[in-house]
Amino acid sequence: MDLIRKNDYLWEIPKTGDMQVPGRIYSSSSMIGDVAREEACKQVANVAMLPGIVTASLAMPDIHWGYGFPIGGVAAFDWKDGIVSPGGVGYDINCGVRLAVSGLHVDEIRSLQEDLADALFQGIPSGVGSTGAIALSKKEVKKVLVQGSRWAAANGFGEDLDVRRTEDHGCMTDADPEAVSDRALERGLKQLGTLGSGNHFLELGVVETIYDPDIAKAFGLFAGQVTMLIHSGSRGLGYQICDDSLAELTRHARKSGYHLPDRQLSYAMIQSAQGRRYLGAMACAANYAWANRQIMMHRAKDIIMKTLGISPRSLSMNLLYDVCHNIAKKEEHMVDNRKQWLCVHRKGATRSFPPGHPSLPEEYRQTGQPILIPGDMGTASYVLVGKEKAMAETFGSTCHGAGRVLSRNAAKKASRGRAIHEELAAKGIMVRWTGRATLAEEMPEAYKDISDVVNVVHGAGLSGKVAKLRPLVVIKG
Repeated sequence: MDLIRKNDYLWEIPKTGDMQVPGRIYSSSSMIGDVAREEACKQVANVAMLPGIVTASLAMPDIHWGYGFPIGGVAAFDWKDGIVSPGGVGYDINCGVRLAVSGLHVDEIRSLQEDLADALFQGIPSGVGSTGAIALSKKEVKKVLVQGSRWAAANGFGEDLDVRRTEDHGCMTDADPEAVSDRALERGLKQLGTLGSGNHFLELGVVETIYDPDIAKAFGLFAGQVTMLIHSGSRGLGYQICDDSLAELTRHARKSGYHLPDRQLSYAMIQSAQGRRYLGAMACAANYAWANRQIMMHRAKDIIMKTLGISPRSLSMNLLYDVCHNIAKKEEHMVDNRKQWLCVHRKGATRSFPPGHPSLPEEYRQTGQPILIPGDMGTASYVLVGKEKAMAETFGSTCHGAGRVLSRNAAKKASRGRAIHEELAAKGIMVRWTGRATLAEEMPEAYKDISDVVNVVHGAGLSGKVAKLRPLVVIKG
């Protein structure tokens, strides 16, 4: 596919054929060659053909092939005349990440890393189909779907500060439990407070590098600080909601005679009954995911205190922020020099709101939004901050992680004969895992270099580097 270089960090797919807008890919000269050869590049062009799309079909530097939309894809559609597509959100609705920061210095836990790894692995359920200690009735699950993080805090799994520092305060207000199937509800009965599998993880790390001292101070970050990242989503409930919605909207697209450049891009008009039903069910999954991460953070804090034999005051661990990756939201943005309500799809992409944005908590109103970019378990993760240029170019969006370069099967083949856990331990990283193939599938070489990805969004001005985190303890599903 032809790509036209616009500047050091931006390439464009010209508007041709049925494309209503161009495609734009943020990358670097060293990474763009691989991107151009991937099927994901064609997916960017396919998304540009969908009704109501505005400005451009976008992709972040962590782009790779996904279902319908590429992972790392961003697209915005007119709220009145545009569409919503489950392929633009993904199966793991509101897969996201939260970062908690402590008052501990890394020297205070070095001798207990193994103990912390064992305790967190035993205390936080992980793996395919894992279930937690919280068993709910369908009536109570529906409350979670409506209330999100507020349900968790109200039931003893957190506090008001946690809710305030979660994107959308941990609750999308248009959630509709009646749009959720009984099968999806059943899958959500016992999975609250569980990590899941695949690339999901809980990680204790250390602040290794500070790039912006003023912003780092405002975020409560300091060199040598112990941190905790939690990366998880809406579990089986969200997967089932996506599966149900895709089945319905595929039938709807066939009956309506929609032109689909890819059958995985089934959609409904936002203002249709089908579109409203999907958005209501999607919001339920998003709220479940926020409650799930909130519960895990609360429990992990207790486990850490018990393992270290310290008090809450000594741990002094608070949520810095929680962001979601896979979501479609109603947002107001400038399009052709006028404000317009849009449905912004972010699939494997993170919100990047600048200083002054009304959606941000008061404590981050002057700095801009904290952005959390997890890397692979063997290198690093980053804290970034939102920038105004993201609002001008990407509907307030940036990258979400490293992005895969090897499929899971390819990673398993490449890791044969290697002891990944021993390689990580040699780097001072204690890892615990559930699935037999988990470490092979998630080995560091399966992902792009997170620093290369972050340097693109930093250089492009979509978000700014604040701090780099190095992993110490990793719990995988």
